[in-house]
Amino acid sequence: MKISDALLPEFDLEMATTRKCLVRIPNDKFSFKPHPKSFDMGALAVHIATMLDWGVVTLQSDSFDYAPVAGEPYVPPVAKTNAELLAMFDSASAKFRAALAMAENDSMMAPWSLLGGGVTMFTMPRVAVLRSMIFNHIVHHRGQLSVYLRLCDIPVPAIYGPSADEAN
Repeated sequence: MKISDALLPEFDLEMATTRKCLVRIPNDKFSFKPHPKSFDMGALAVHIATMLDWGVVTLQSDSFDYAPVAGEPYVPPVAKTNAELLAMFDSASAKFRAALAMAENDSMMAPWSLLGGGVTMFTMPRVAVLRSMIFNHIVHHRGQLSVYLRLCDIPVPAIYGPSADEAN
């Protein structure tokens, strides 16, 4: 069995659930921040959406330097509306799913490195990067987003079971 075949059902479930959260963000709440040290809601949502792009980068390269010494640092895109956000998420989700479906086991076990300014931050097998730095990272930030929704009195969708706002 391919490792990617084991990950795809989880990917499909988590992305569907993540989209349920993203779709609820009203345009007038993109600037909401629960604390001065927090992302605003729009930036948090874009961070979630762009992590899917990182999944493709992980599958298609041996490393990524988010602030290369001789190049431009990574700058996240901006979405100003929910429609822009969902288009970004849907496109990135489809690309990541396609790249994941094609991944062979030897590639999934190959080392991958994250660098910052030419310095290696970590090196792990690709599958570990996908699980920890992509899948789990998205779930972590989706949890934060669900709190933002609650603080704005926006109904929180059912995630791993009923929420106070939805039976399922």
